[in-house]
Amino acid sequence: MSKAFTKETDTDGDDDGGESTAPALPSGSKNYMTPAGYARLRDELLQLMDEERPKVVEAVHWAAKNGDRSENGDYLYGKKRLREIDRRIRFLTKRLEIAEVTDPSVHHGSDQVFFGATVRYVDETGDERSVTILGIDEADSAQSQVSWISPIARALLKSREGDVVKLVTPGGAHEVELLSVSYPAPGASAAR
Repeated sequence: MSKAFTKETDTDGDDDGGESTAPALPSGSKNYMTPAGYARLRDELLQLMDEERPKVVEAVHWAAKNGDRSENGDYLYGKKRLREIDRRIRFLTKRLEIAEVTDPSVHHGSDQVFFGATVRYVDETGDERSVTILGIDEADSAQSQVSWISPIARALLKSREGDVVKLVTPGGAHEVELLSVSYPAPGASAAR
């Protein structure tokens, strides 16, 4: 049968079929996010919907007019890109709908660890590290940011400066000592 008479689906081509590579939220938990993280995801969603998707739709429409779609690279690539954009739009929409925006600056001056804290700690070997506890969708390990569901964040949450907490990892249990806890100043979290 000619390819012209087969039905195209959202899973045709090299598409992986998954929503996203972001980790799933633990069952029954909230999708905590800072105001800056929420704004970044919302901006990405609006950019995809208002700018990128219309451009790709226009390119696919133009390519479809050029004849045989089975050998039309512009058409095939455009349809694949359109599926990627639509999948990302669905993912962002779902995550933003369930987002629980939490401003960490309300804890400014506190020595207890809550969501949004930047924590400096030392482990058993004397290595000093600093991490900022953020939401699943906004944490970037390259910038020393960890998700609030990560083992280190779970160990640190609700503890105070000077506390020694047990960090359970696949490599075994370790103790870490909190050296300092800080939060952005009120009004500064939006500039992050």
